Amino acid sequence: MCCKSDWLAALAQAAAIFSFDDGKLRMLEANDAFVDAYRKRMGADQGGPRFVGEMGQRIGRFIASGRQTDSFEFRRDTALGPEYFLCTLGRLPATDEQPERYLLTATDRTSERSIEKNLRRELLSDGLTALPNRTGFGEEIDDRLANLPWPDTAQFGIIAIDLSRFSRVNESLGPMAGDELLITVAKRLKTSLRQGDVLARIGGNDFAIFARLNNGLSDALHIVQRIRDALSSPIRLSDLQIRVDCAIGCALSTSLQDDPDDIVRKAQAAVKIAKRSGKVEIYRNGVLKEAQRRFSVESRLRDALAQGEMTLAYQPLIHLQTGEITGFEALARWSDPELGNVSPAEFIAVAEESGLITPLGRWAAYEAAQALSRWDAKFGQPLPVGVNVNLSPIQMARDDVASIFEEALRYSGVAGKRLTAELTESAIIADPDKARKLLFALKDLQMSIAMDDFGTGFSNLASLHSLPIDILKIDRSFVSTMLQDRDKAVIVRTILSLAESLNLHVTAEGIETQELAHALQELGCWQGQGYYFARPMNEADAFDYWRARWNFETV
Repeated sequence: MCCKSDWLAALAQAAAIFSFDDGKLRMLEANDAFVDAYRKRMGADQGGPRFVGEMGQRIGRFIASGRQTDSFEFRRDTALGPEYFLCTLGRLPATDEQPERYLLTATDRTSERSIEKNLRRELLSDGLTALPNRTGFGEEIDDRLANLPWPDTAQFGIIAIDLSRFSRVNESLGPMAGDELLITVAKRLKTSLRQGDVLARIGGNDFAIFARLNNGLSDALHIVQRIRDALSSPIRLSDLQIRVDCAIGCALSTSLQDDPDDIVRKAQAAVKIAKRSGKVEIYRNGVLKEAQRRFSVESRLRDALAQGEMTLAYQPLIHLQTGEITGFEALARWSDPELGNVSPAEFIAVAEESGLITPLGRWAAYEAAQALSRWDAKFGQPLPVGVNVNLSPIQMARDDVASIFEEALRYSGVAGKRLTAELTESAIIADPDKARKLLFALKDLQMSIAMDDFGTGFSNLASLHSLPIDILKIDRSFVSTMLQDRDKAVIVRTILSLAESLNLHVTAEGIETQELAHALQELGCWQGQGYYFARPMNEADAFDYWRARWNFETV
């Protein structure tokens, strides 16, 4: 043991006498095993001297204290695991022949500590699922709060889960089936955890999760969604498929100093309310209704995309010099059976936050191309109009947008020049190199590129000149009040002049009166859209609108 390990191991149930002179520790007497191990270790590496230095400091403090005895535990980490030694210091009185000396004894307690650790693990763990029990859960929380780095704005939350109708499984199939169900549920719940989260079984059919929340309630509700996803598919017991329903309650801390036990109790109280309401319940004064709304919107939006409940509305784009309809802007619309008509500003923000913007963007590209194809079939030949499709910066960053448009065009049979991709300045600023590659890939498909909300971002002449942009869309915040606000009018004229020098077309958004339309016409603006011409309309009405204006075009 002493050949490859620290020489302290040789002290097990042995003793040595040291003196402490001039801050140095000197061994005076010891048994043969101790001496042999000490000398070998001192000659092998720095393990011995490092220990001697530590021991010297301990003895120095012991001497200064005036106590007759002192004891401490020494831990040594090895490749086979930690070893523990109980070390005791005693004071030997001075004699006429010898100065005061000190007796060091060491006892190997590794086996005892291993037994204690195993017993403690059994006391703090659930024997069925191997998860922490209620007591172990509390200790795990205390450990994470004390030892993990926590941002100033971070909170912690407890998510309590109660398996509904669990007693019926025990009554109908027996306790072994009930145990099997609990084990399977525990395994599935583990898949919903993030790094640092703690799952525990705190009661018969009750589970709880400790979660670190960087974004407050929003993070907790996303964990709840993962829990529901994990338990969504049936569990097979005997010859039956058991669908697991659960009541879920959450409680959030107001600060990291909150008592975790109190938060656990609040979460359990919320579960009781959830059993009656059938919904996720949050135990907190002044519940963040907005966060719950966003969670509901996300959940329902996910279903709407999967079930084809989204629609596109089409707002006409009018050539201001001729009154001709040059195209339509496709705008996503959503009417939910539970939430009613949800504003695009609301559900698009939620889609971007949750990652649903990717399937939403794909659907919009395919649907816009298919709408053009259906219009062409209805008219008997390709319509002289195109459709603008909006691109989110997050969609551009995460998805292969060029491939999506390529497939949409191929499956619809529509020419690429009839689709225009609208993107904002922020999408370019976020990753200029990637944006440039994407825009050139779209140009290879013969698509047009429009920069939406121009004037509200940070574009400069260099970026406009280097990118394959065809159209600038002046934001409605400048257009709608330009007749009353001289500064806004100057901005509009400047953008029109800039576009002319760069050989770009300009579309003015937010035209709501005839006076605005005529003013922009006189300024030489190419195209406009707004409520003065038409509100966004469904696919059939958009075709009829174009057909009605086909032979009668006027601003």
